[in-house]
Amino acid sequence: MKLIHITDLHLMPPGEMLWGLDPFARLDAALTDIAAHHADADLCVITGDLTEKGDVAAYGLLRERLKRFPLETHLLLGNHDDRANYLAVFGGADGHGHVQHAIMREGCHLLFLDTLKGPPSSAGLYDAPRRQWLKAELERIDGAPAYLFMHHPPFDIGHALMDLIKLDDAEDFAALLKGHDIRHIFFGHAHRTISGSWSGIAFSALPSLNHQLPLVGGSVETVYSDEPPMYAAVTLSASMTIVHSDAFMDRRPARMPKDAERGNWY
Repeated sequence: MKLIHITDLHLMPPGEMLWGLDPFARLDAALTDIAAHHADADLCVITGDLTEKGDVAAYGLLRERLKRFPLETHLLLGNHDDRANYLAVFGGADGHGHVQHAIMREGCHLLFLDTLKGPPSSAGLYDAPRRQWLKAELERIDGAPAYLFMHHPPFDIGHALMDLIKLDDAEDFAALLKGHDIRHIFFGHAHRTISGSWSGIAFSALPSLNHQLPLVGGSVETVYSDEPPMYAAVTLSASMTIVHSDAFMDRRPARMPKDAERGNWY
């Protein structure tokens, strides 16, 4: 199956910019590009920080855009979101009021987790009620391959700032996953392209659609940086996971004749 991964929209109240950038303009550009080039995808997942301030108006505008977007889209919450305001617009709470659900597509079990802790902390939380939900889902699928989507990484990513605000209860979360066939963890929060493995589980993350975090603090004068936004086109199968990141706003023709390099390369 094929899916699109987007993260960290940081949508502002109508008409407002964020750090000199327009989050809604970048979202519109991403959705237009995806619709043009990835209409064959089965679904889209947006892993949190849907808004910058958690305001109802921004959620409402996101909802209207997704109504026109051709892909089935699944939303997660991040530390900049407001759960009550989100639910007022989108609904979809689990039995404990969290934004969590699971689906199965083409033999792939996709689990969408709620790691929002709440202000004033930007760290994540996956407490007992949420862990009980995940435990029940993993038991239900009984050893079948599972793919997790969440906002906060449950481990250090080697970034001094972000490692302070990862998932708080990472040890309990890691223990919960043991003995299950977790194929991949997709997360946001990092505002960078990251991939690797953790305790034998592959993972990947993406830049925000709006602003990024420089890899090395002090490499720019500000905390955030203006680097290319990206989305990912992901292919899942029984034997492998492929993640392509696309800097869709920085895609331009090379300085070459249009008919150059069109021969047989193999």
